[in-house]
Amino acid sequence: MAAHIDLNCDLGEEIDVWEPGVAGLDALLLDVVTSANVACGFHAGDPRVMATVCRAAAVRGVSIGAHVSYLDREHFGRRALDVPPDVLRAQVAYQVGALQAVARVVGATVAYVKPHGALYNTVVHDEGHARAVVEAVDLPVVGLPGSAVLAIAAARGLRTVAEAFADRGYRADGTLVPRSEDGALVTDPAQVAARVVRIVDEGVVTSVDGTDVELRAESVCVHSDTPGALALARSVRQALEESGIIVQPFTMP
Repeated sequence: MAAHIDLNCDLGEEIDVWEPGVAGLDALLLDVVTSANVACGFHAGDPRVMATVCRAAAVRGVSIGAHVSYLDREHFGRRALDVPPDVLRAQVAYQVGALQAVARVVGATVAYVKPHGALYNTVVHDEGHARAVVEAVDLPVVGLPGSAVLAIAAARGLRTVAEAFADRGYRADGTLVPRSEDGALVTDPAQVAARVVRIVDEGVVTSVDGTDVELRAESVCVHSDTPGALALARSVRQALEESGIIVQPFTMP
């Protein structure tokens, strides 16, 4: 059986890209990726953008996920917040419910949940916040391999989806290099494409210190705000398909 992988992207994070008649970056990325992590208003986005992204994704057969975040629009959800777990649980449930309602209106459905930014990194190790996220949802959860949030989700009987990042640097322990440090972003299309093919074929990625790290994933993310995101996504998809790897949503049977 041929190898297969999902290609996901964080979308709906800008207000102006969905003006009528404008083929913005999000729309172009939706022609390349197979899953869309849609901002739910807490770090970016608004109801109009959520609806437009969901409609556009559904037309293209792209799977839709709720990209939930700490309530932190000022810092784009990239600041860790000491939120009480019961508050975080309610906030995550609120975001997922909002996207589900908006998606339903445009004839789409929400298939999974993926934390964003600081919340994504926090639930790798923080069991309190990881449990709050899991208790708020009844959908598959996307996260870093080996993270607390995936372990807790699996224990609750939810499907878990391990994720790799095409455009982010890795430390030797398998965690992401913080965006404030050198090596956090990988922006050369050829390099990004080659490392994604290797992740799928071999289950490894080279860390910033040159060591190989085991990394087995069902989905690979290209961030829409990485410089040259569209070229990166296209390069990754072309390289995967040329390698005989099937690119499809992980939600497919």
